[in-house]
Amino acid sequence: MLAVLPGGRGNDFVRGLGLSDDPRRVAADLGRSREVRIDLPEVGGHPYLGIASVGFDSDVQVIANGTRVLRGRQVYTYAVLRALVAWRPARFTVTVDDEAPFDLHGWTVAAANAPFYGGGMRFAPGADLADGQLEIVLVSRASRLTFLTLFPRVFAGRHIDTPYVRVLRGRRLRVEADRPFAVYADGDPLAYLPAEIIVRPRALRLLLPATATSGQTKP
Repeated sequence: MLAVLPGGRGNDFVRGLGLSDDPRRVAADLGRSREVRIDLPEVGGHPYLGIASVGFDSDVQVIANGTRVLRGRQVYTYAVLRALVAWRPARFTVTVDDEAPFDLHGWTVAAANAPFYGGGMRFAPGADLADGQLEIVLVSRASRLTFLTLFPRVFAGRHIDTPYVRVLRGRRLRVEADRPFAVYADGDPLAYLPAEIIVRPRALRLLLPATATSGQTKP
């Protein structure tokens, strides 16, 4: 069984649960908690909780992990702007479940179990911890200027309402690319392309404080 406390740089998983960012308050609230079952995704056999992504996000995460002064949203916004300078679109080959593979020329491929990453970016607003599926977010090619214009929308989840973002759902995702990338999830590199991401429905027991406001987890 898992209980989570806010203590990381972004605290995105606890944000998605609707918990306080005060670890003492969350710890105290665990005295009034309930057990829920949530999905557990894996990339290359390594489990994660939130969002696994690859491409531009890989470059951003390398910069963010090397930044020591900034925290939370600031560090990821800084890393995005720095990574943008050298970025060139990649060609991905994407396979969802047993469907035919398709090509994506663009920025990012992500498999989400929870809505948030990057210190408060609502990258996968429809992701549900207990629906047995991954929310797969594909960001296709756009100019740097367009990207910068649209970037603020990600904090409210409104980026998915643009022609540059496609959202799919599935239980298994396979990703290849035209150059090497690490797949990052919850801030860590967990696998290298080509990689397969799967979800194990309701495989994780989570102790959820009574103060949690997320409607995504049911007993």
